[in-house]
Amino acid sequence: MAAALGLGGRMSLLALLQVCCVAAFALLLIAAGWQDLRTMRIANGLSIAVVASFIPWAAAGLGLGRMTVAEIGWSVGCALAVFAISILVFAAGAIGGGDVKLLSAASLFAGPTHQFDFLAITAFVGGLLGLALLAGVPIGPARQFEGSTPLRSGLPYGPAIAAGGLWVAASLVRAA
Repeated sequence: MAAALGLGGRMSLLALLQVCCVAAFALLLIAAGWQDLRTMRIANGLSIAVVASFIPWAAAGLGLGRMTVAEIGWSVGCALAVFAISILVFAAGAIGGGDVKLLSAASLFAGPTHQFDFLAITAFVGGLLGLALLAGVPIGPARQFEGSTPLRSGLPYGPAIAAGGLWVAASLVRAA
């Protein structure tokens, strides 16, 4: 089958696996961003699936010689650092638990190489969403309180995380 697809040998199949894992990562980010925008919640399964797609991506990177065990360790370390800091932000009430999990999971793919860009783009898009919310743009689900006046509370941060993660996904595909 690989020869019929013109993929050649084992290395090309590993490269295809990496591209498929990055595509899955991107689709999961889009789903999480959309879900958060509609419901102010991000399902745990989406963050778990991001982590699950990282595992074969990293294994294929090892097989291709594009990654080392140390680089994978640094990626896990970055994700753990993002998780630790995000927990503090969650404790302050600035972001939700789903945001913490998605941000940490996406940090696996960003690794040390793309971590700054990932976080910067996420913060920038989150800032734009916040400004839009302050300007009265209806972002997130409407909530009804006392009568029929819709009150919007909170900012769905999933779309911002998705934007940063999509930047990472595009960078990984370009580098492949």
